[in-house]
Amino acid sequence: MAQQAEQALVERWRDILALHARTQCELDRALHGHGLCASDFEVLDVLAGCRTPKGMPSYRVQEISERVHLSQSALSRLIARLEKEGLVERGMCSEDRRGVKVCLTAKGRALHGEVLPVQRAVLARMLTDG
Repeated sequence: MAQQAEQALVERWRDILALHARTQCELDRALHGHGLCASDFEVLDVLAGCRTPKGMPSYRVQEISERVHLSQSALSRLIARLEKEGLVERGMCSEDRRGVKVCLTAKGRALHGEVLPVQRAVLARMLTDG
């Protein structure tokens, strides 16, 4: 009986991994025409959702990496690419001189708004039962 429960758990885990992989591929396919991949969009989405009392909404790179599940080095490369494309800006963290803050540019905010319905439609299609 314990072996059956363990096997069911393993199968469930594999189903989750397969769903993640299929969804990631669909997101990449849908976003490709906008010049983004799923990870790019996740960073833009996190930054777009940031609200701060002082005007310029931004996150530290460490805070973004915790939300998008990328290593800090992979995220740094992604942010550098997004910055080169004019979608984000990096700046020094006033609270900690070693830290780097990232915020959306006007171009990044506009692209996020354009692509948001595309990403949400893929999620609805892939993750809604029925």
